[in-house]
Amino acid sequence: MTRVWDIPVQDSTRIRDVRVAAEAACTHAGLDPHATAVAALVATELASNLVKHAVGGRILINLAGPADTLAPDVTGVQITSLDHGPGIGNVPAALRDGHSTAPSSLGAGLGTCLRIAHAFDLHSRPGQGTVAVARIGRARVPGSALAGPHRPRTGVRAGGITTALAHAEHSGDAFGRVRSGPRVTLLLSDGLGHGDKAAEASAAAIEGLGRCADLPPAEILRHLHTALRDTRGAAVGVAQLDEETGRLSYAGVGNIGARLRTDATWQPLLSHPGIVGAHFPATVPVQVNAWRPDSLLVLHSDGLPGRWVPPSEPRLGDHDPAVVAAVVLRDAGSAARPLRDDASVAVVAPRPPDGRA
Repeated sequence: MTRVWDIPVQDSTRIRDVRVAAEAACTHAGLDPHATAVAALVATELASNLVKHAVGGRILINLAGPADTLAPDVTGVQITSLDHGPGIGNVPAALRDGHSTAPSSLGAGLGTCLRIAHAFDLHSRPGQGTVAVARIGRARVPGSALAGPHRPRTGVRAGGITTALAHAEHSGDAFGRVRSGPRVTLLLSDGLGHGDKAAEASAAAIEGLGRCADLPPAEILRHLHTALRDTRGAAVGVAQLDEETGRLSYAGVGNIGARLRTDATWQPLLSHPGIVGAHFPATVPVQVNAWRPDSLLVLHSDGLPGRWVPPSEPRLGDHDPAVVAAVVLRDAGSAARPLRDDASVAVVAPRPPDGRA
């Protein structure tokens, strides 16, 4: 089931809670003591930054694999910091060791995170806030950090973020991705209702995807309908990109939202009414679109407001997909308008021109 650690950070008393949560996540992921120490330090630095610079925010910790769809799918810990603070005016400077705008700080925070995390990326805009994502795996792969040496410009990247209603332990939402040859399939599931039973339904959908990733989206959904019959059911969206043909196919059953950006224009991809595992439609429409170097795909559960506004920043897709997902999640809600459901956002993005993972 999708385990979530969601810690509001309004003052320094919550920094210890963030560190303890990071250590617990590492235990769930089976990470070794060194990786656990790295995750604890990264989590502490990100939480400290929220207190010093953003006047509060939240730390979300998920179990996740690498963004690179060509990399081995080994589970690690993803630590995400989100805030609506003043933002960072000079991001490159902020990522250098020794840089700080806080009088009492040694300036080691973001530079440390960039140096020791398996992967690290940050998005910030003055007046809008900052999102930072760090991933820590079982072993650091040389050159895998997002700001590190260039990597081959092949393959797309996929990632996302998941939250739970009212800081619950498990989320009824989940996402997963599988590569089968040139095809990359991204699935997002929203288990019916909330709590453990909803989480069990989504976990069954993610597990089932691994057994049918060679099928087209509509057939994957039919396969999952059988796999989820012993659960309460779920809304499921499946997007499949064929990198050889440059075609993106999407099919969804239930209230999964999907938006595709191409040539700076966003278009919705529609899901069909029904519940996978309970009330499956007689036919499942499949939408097929061209995938281009500037394309960006966002899948989300109904935890996001139905009228959320897609980001307009043209270079956002150059960031890690989990950063894109976190920006979408953050901007869809606020302290005055909190999300009122489990929420999950998953993103597929092309590899940026500099070849980052």
